[in-house]
Amino acid sequence: MKDIYTEKAKTAIGFAKEEAEYFRHPAIGSEHMLLGLYRESEGVAHAVLSDYLPSYESLREEIEFVTGYGTSDSAKSQEDYVQFSPRMQDVLNQAKDLAKSMQASLIGTEHLLLALINEETLANRLLKNLDIDVNRLRSDVYQMLGQKEPVRNRTKKPLGKQSKSKTPTLDSIAKDLTQAAKDGKLDPVIGRQQEMRRLMQVLSRRTKNNPVLVGEPGVGKTAIVEALAIQMSQQQVPENMLDKRLMVLDIGSLVAGTKYRGEFEDRMKHLIEEIEDQGNIILFIDEIHTIIGAGGAEGAIDASNLLKPALSRGQVQLIGATTLNEYQKYIEKDAALERRFAKILVEEPTLEETEEILKGIRPAYEKHHQVAIPDESITTCVRLSSRYLSDRFLPDKAIDVMDEAAATKRLDNPVANSGRRKKFQIEQELKRLNQEKEYHVRNQAFQKAAAVHAQQANLVRELSRLETDEGDQDNQDSYDLSLTSQDVQNLIHSWTGIPVQELSQSDNERLIHLEDRLHDRVKGQDEAVNAVARAIKRSRSGLGQRNRPIGSFMFLGPTGVGKTELAKTFAETLFGSEEALIRLDMSEYMEKYSSSRMIGSAPGYVGYEEGGQLTEKIRQHPYSIVLFDEIEKAHPDVFDLLLQVLDDGYITDSKGRMVDFRNTVVIMTSNIGATELRDEKLVGFGQDNQQKDYQSMKKRIMEALKKTFRPEFLNRVDEVIVFHALSQDNLKDIVRKFTDQISQQVEEQGLTLRFTNGAIKQLAKDGYDPEMGARPVRRLIQRQIEDALSDLLIEGKVQAGDSLQVGSRQGTFYIRTKHGDGSESQADLEKVEESLSLG
Repeated sequence: MKDIYTEKAKTAIGFAKEEAEYFRHPAIGSEHMLLGLYRESEGVAHAVLSDYLPSYESLREEIEFVTGYGTSDSAKSQEDYVQFSPRMQDVLNQAKDLAKSMQASLIGTEHLLLALINEETLANRLLKNLDIDVNRLRSDVYQMLGQKEPVRNRTKKPLGKQSKSKTPTLDSIAKDLTQAAKDGKLDPVIGRQQEMRRLMQVLSRRTKNNPVLVGEPGVGKTAIVEALAIQMSQQQVPENMLDKRLMVLDIGSLVAGTKYRGEFEDRMKHLIEEIEDQGNIILFIDEIHTIIGAGGAEGAIDASNLLKPALSRGQVQLIGATTLNEYQKYIEKDAALERRFAKILVEEPTLEETEEILKGIRPAYEKHHQVAIPDESITTCVRLSSRYLSDRFLPDKAIDVMDEAAATKRLDNPVANSGRRKKFQIEQELKRLNQEKEYHVRNQAFQKAAAVHAQQANLVRELSRLETDEGDQDNQDSYDLSLTSQDVQNLIHSWTGIPVQELSQSDNERLIHLEDRLHDRVKGQDEAVNAVARAIKRSRSGLGQRNRPIGSFMFLGPTGVGKTELAKTFAETLFGSEEALIRLDMSEYMEKYSSSRMIGSAPGYVGYEEGGQLTEKIRQHPYSIVLFDEIEKAHPDVFDLLLQVLDDGYITDSKGRMVDFRNTVVIMTSNIGATELRDEKLVGFGQDNQQKDYQSMKKRIMEALKKTFRPEFLNRVDEVIVFHALSQDNLKDIVRKFTDQISQQVEEQGLTLRFTNGAIKQLAKDGYDPEMGARPVRRLIQRQIEDALSDLLIEGKVQAGDSLQVGSRQGTFYIRTKHGDGSESQADLEKVEESLSLG
């Protein structure tokens, strides 16, 4: 053996000879050399391979499966195993060149390994079969040697097939968008003629011919560039652009692998040189603001500064795309970079334009999901996404709705997928049979290989039939499933929780009896209940004003009459849970800076990143009731914020995001005027002349209201409702509601509890205070009844199965117990003498 190898390399080649002998192969191939390098345990090659290969045996088993064993006739003595296969000879030659380029005097195991994986050898294929990343393995070899990996090394072609590409660096990190358009891999782009014309105008300029598309996320900036690629592939562009190639540059791939200082600059230099030499490349960088700072770690020059000279000379032509915020934050701050670009503003399309866009891309989505998408479903997608997904932009959000609604339709009907599923199963079986046939051929089991080939032929015929049927179906545009408007409505509901579905029979019944359900919880406030119910009916029937909240109400009146309780009841009745109630106690917003807490602190202040206490809750729960409790205590600046909410249905938070209030019910409560009424001891609350007293109370409260709030604020509230003072009869109903709750809690202990009519009347009488409403009677029940029941339970005087009755005799209460054994007992309760009135 020539003295050009290191001792470790010679040992590895010796092991390779042994492996060739073991497999009875006539020459040493790359697979044997790979085994030899792994067996040589002290070389660099083994150190790297041991991190990837599980064991020597697993590698040998893979080689045995792929190559098999040679025949006994081909076996020769070990002395004859000095020849290498032609491919292995090429590998040795390249290893020699690598050692020379790396300034090594002898060829080592590392050079042999690099040569093995740089070529399209059997060893290379074996590593890929074992799911080993060859590029990463190559990088680890260079890293272990402490040398820089050549950029061009990654795009090198096999020996005898040297790359004809004149832009190897660009090809390795960019995608040819014009070629993708020629191959039909891009979706059609509908509309945007004005932006397209402006884009080609800028590209045709002699200098500063670098357009940058600026617009909100999802409005179609990238789609405009794809439309340009389609027109370039069809030669529907000006003469100076006919021979151009539109390449999408991936900034991540550009930076990837540049671990050491100078590597990134070297790669950028090669990239710019290739583009300048070709002269027909148009680069497209999506999210172009990422070039600022890219590759600029540890004092290195970033991509933007490396591109500036080339852009100013006009030798590199670039199309960029970014959002308005990112453009202002990064591009505009660098005036030298900004002046090299021509800004093209991309606006959000109208509803009609979005419908045409969705109709244009419909065939691709129908074919993908195997679901027909009629025009009315597209209209529903556009209309509902525009109405309810207010924090996103058309056409992106409408496309997402159509895509996921069709996916959901297909997922809910898996039986219709049988044709595509069978086709996939046949393709997988063909791959397995092909591997089996190759194995039999290598082992010269030709009869078995012929049998497998016959199976393949049958499967190919079956696959051809399925593809023909699928093609016929595509041509007829007939699908077994069709996307309906109801499917789209269900999807929007699952995303947002907003009931946008068409009213079903159960919905109609629920809305018809909405007032009754509210009356069951809130007693004596018919006017307020009816006003709130009317607002909901208008909204659910589609007749409400769409640019304002569902309803905005101000609840006024004495304390304890049910203002907050109605809001809670409304949330539970309409939304299914009191969790849908977003409550803000306005006594916490009395200072001037309080308004910033609602929408978020200004930049530079504590809490800026957290967002507003109100706006963040609405963004998370857009369909809810917003309760501003005791609104009169808030600072006047808070009212200024509410003006926009009540009139336009949205508010802008500290981060510039529009928060949608159009699917909320805004309720404000206030005790304004109640103090003056209590001080004046207005006669007649709860007496025979209730209506007269109510009108007098309402007049006093409205006068106080107008003195407190500005006219422009009151004028934006849908209805101002003054709650009635509670009468004795109202209080009896409230007592029954409280006692029913106690009975239900006692039942959970295995007991039964009943209140007599006399007890209910006595509780209502003792707890009646027209100035304080229902709260005194709630405290009375708690102290008089609940405390006594607690003592009986804790002392063990009542057991599971006992029946209890709360009654009243001569103004005092008693609890009579009928025990499970038939005996009875009675506990007389001491009357609570504490005055519950605060008047």
